[in-house]
Amino acid sequence: MTETARPEAGNDVSFEEALAELRAIVERLESGESRLDEAIAAYEKGAKLKQLCEAKLRAAQLMVERIALGKDGPSAVPFDGKS
Repeated sequence: MTETARPEAGNDVSFEEALAELRAIVERLESGESRLDEAIAAYEKGAKLKQLCEAKLRAAQLMVERIALGKDGPSAVPFDGKS
């Protein structure tokens, strides 16, 4: 088993790396070929990776701004997720 993302490393892991590892964990768990103790450890790691991915998505959402052209020129409008 190759470990690419390490949630304990925090923000050093990219969203894409964490998501790829989470997908690999899900595939292993869905295959049903892991021993129980391995499956439990993989599930725990998957839960941490899920939290990491969610945190990175929240941070990215906060950074996304839409540029609106108004009478006073361009202004930043916070991302609302609807446009």
